[in-house]
Amino acid sequence: MQFKKLFLLAFLLHKRPFLSLFQFHFGLKMCDQTFLVNVFGSCDKCFKQRALRPVFKKSQQLSYCSTCAEIMATDGLHENQTLASLKSEAESLKGKLEEERAKLHDVELHQVAERVEALGQFVMKTRRTLKGHGNKVLCMDWCKDKRRIVSSSQDGKVIVWDSFTTNKEHAVTMPCTWVMACAYAPSGCAIACGGLDNKCSVYPLTFDKNENMAAKKKSVAMHTNYLSACSFTNSDMQILTASGDGTCALWDVESGQLLQSFHGHGADVLCLDLAPSETGNTFVSGGCDKKAMVWDMRSGQCVQAFETHESDINSVRYYPSGDAFASGSDDATCRLYDLRADREVAVYSKDSIIFGASSVDFSLSGRLLFAGYNDYTINVWDVLKGSRVSILFGHENRVSTLRVSPDGTAFCSGSWDHTLRVWA
Repeated sequence: MQFKKLFLLAFLLHKRPFLSLFQFHFGLKMCDQTFLVNVFGSCDKCFKQRALRPVFKKSQQLSYCSTCAEIMATDGLHENQTLASLKSEAESLKGKLEEERAKLHDVELHQVAERVEALGQFVMKTRRTLKGHGNKVLCMDWCKDKRRIVSSSQDGKVIVWDSFTTNKEHAVTMPCTWVMACAYAPSGCAIACGGLDNKCSVYPLTFDKNENMAAKKKSVAMHTNYLSACSFTNSDMQILTASGDGTCALWDVESGQLLQSFHGHGADVLCLDLAPSETGNTFVSGGCDKKAMVWDMRSGQCVQAFETHESDINSVRYYPSGDAFASGSDDATCRLYDLRADREVAVYSKDSIIFGASSVDFSLSGRLLFAGYNDYTINVWDVLKGSRVSILFGHENRVSTLRVSPDGTAFCSGSWDHTLRVWA
C-alpha cells in the first residue's frame, strides 16, 4: 500500500510539473527553498521502475535512474581515474583560467568613468496604465512599431495593447494558466506565447478584431517542462525558447522542426536574449544554476560562461552595441559582463536593496540600466559610474517584467498587481 501511495504521488508530480521547481520561481516562492521532484518511470538503460533523471547522450535526452547515470558517468575513465579526481582537476583548471583573467584586469569601469560627466536631473513618470489582466502579469514585449505591446499573465490570457490609447486590440485565452513567456514577431504580424503547457504557440494577428485567433494557433515548440522565455530571431520564421527542462532550443516556425538545441545549464533556464545584430548568431541565457551562458546558434555550443551571481538569474539583456550584457538576480544585484574582456566589469547594488531583481533592460544609448525589483520599485542605474540615479514608485506588487521601447522614448513594466505601466 505504501508503494502504491508513493507511485501515485510520483505520477501526479510527473503530470503536473508546476508542483515542483516551478513553485519556487513563479509566484509560490514564499521561502528560500526549492522543491525538487524526480519523475518516476522505466529507466532507459536497466528498464526498472525507478525515480529518473534526465541524461543527455550525444544530444539525445534519455531518462536514467541514479545508478545507471553514475555508471554512464564513469564510462571511459582510465584505471586510476575517479569522478572526484576529475572534478578536482576541473576546479584546478578553472582556477588557472581565473588567474589569467585577473592578469588582464588592469582597471575598473568606474575608474575609467571618472572623466565622464555625471547625469543631470532625472525625471520619469507613469504616462499610461494598462488594466485588463485578472492576475499577475508575468511577461511583456514591444512591437517594432513602437506602439503596440503584448503581455501575458497568470490568468491564462495574452493581450495585445495599444500603448497610446490603452485599448485592448486582441485577447487570447490559453489552455493553461501561468503564461510565462510572450514575444512579438519582428514584422508585427504575429505573437508567440507559452508557459505551463510546455509549448510555444504562435498566433497570427489580423485587423479583424472579431476573428477567432485560437483557431489559427500553431504549436511550434515542445519542451519537457514549462516554457520560461521565448524570442523571435531576426525574422518571423525562427524562434528561440528557454525552458524549465534546463535547455534552450531554436525552432522553425512554419514546420515546427527543432533546428538546434542548447544543453549546458544545470537547472531551469529562466531567461534569454538575442544579440542585437542583424546577422546575430549568438544569444545569452540565465538560469537557476546561477550561470549566464553565451551560445553560438549555428553550432549549439556554449562559447562563454559567467558564474558570479549568488542566486538564480531572472533576466539577461544585451548592451545596445552587443559587446556586453547585464543580468538581474535573486541575490539583489544586477551585473554587467564585458564579452571582449570575458569578465564581470560592474555590480549594481546597495546595502538597502535586499530584494531580488526580476527584470533588466538598457536605455537606447546604453548609459542607463532599468531594473525591476521584488520590492515593487524600479531602480535606474548609471551604467558607467555604477550609481543609482533614480527610484520609480507606482506598482503595488513586485515588478515581474520590464522592456524599453524600440525607439527608446519610453519603457513598459508589468507587475503582480495585474497592471502594466508605460513610463517616460
